[in-house]
Amino acid sequence: MVHKMAFDLTKDKRIRIIIGHYGSGKTEFAVNYALELRKIYENVSICDLDIVNPYFRTREKAELLEKRGVKVISGAKGHQANLDIPMVSPSILAPLQNPLEQVVLDVGGDAVGARVLARFKNYFTEGEYDMLCVINANREQTQDAIGAISHIRAIEETVGVKVTGLINNTHLIRETMLEDVLKGQKLVHEVSEITGIPIRYVSSIKKLTDLLPLNIKGAPFPIHMYMREDWM
Repeated sequence: MVHKMAFDLTKDKRIRIIIGHYGSGKTEFAVNYALELRKIYENVSICDLDIVNPYFRTREKAELLEKRGVKVISGAKGHQANLDIPMVSPSILAPLQNPLEQVVLDVGGDAVGARVLARFKNYFTEGEYDMLCVINANREQTQDAIGAISHIRAIEETVGVKVTGLINNTHLIRETMLEDVLKGQKLVHEVSEITGIPIRYVSSIKKLTDLLPLNIKGAPFPIHMYMREDWM
């Protein structure tokens, strides 16, 4: 049975923080998410706050995003993908302070990478932000509930704000099967049961999204692989 698309990004708060361990597909989700937001809102910004991992960063797709109307904010020196300098552009303050701007923050993969968020904590007041944690059950550090919850708690402690939603993004890139997504769903459901954090999205490539059970928890969110070229 074909699954009816059910995600509604207007239910999320204006400031959306996307976190997730290295290799979870966090940036892929963030890029797809920002492009979907642009279909709804006039003013959308995505901020590359990953100052730890030099690979697969939002800034690498700045041209694509900006052609589609999404403003990209990256390092203080611009979008140069190979410029590995841990500097955050002060221009991030503009969308954070503008109540008419929809903001996506793509944050580094662990508590160390999330430290950059702490300086903007004053903008993350309860009810005014969402911090969504991308979980991939195929990653070593988050392949069980203990690891996933430890990752969440470490970032919450570092930033000083709570995760508000979970995203199942369990994948093996283009070799992903429905069984992989459902395996990840079992893990994310366990994490949700223990922590009380709701499952917000189930992210997968389109052909698998259509096959998800109709009663699955979390809104199915089909993604396109922008971060990986066809040969990767």
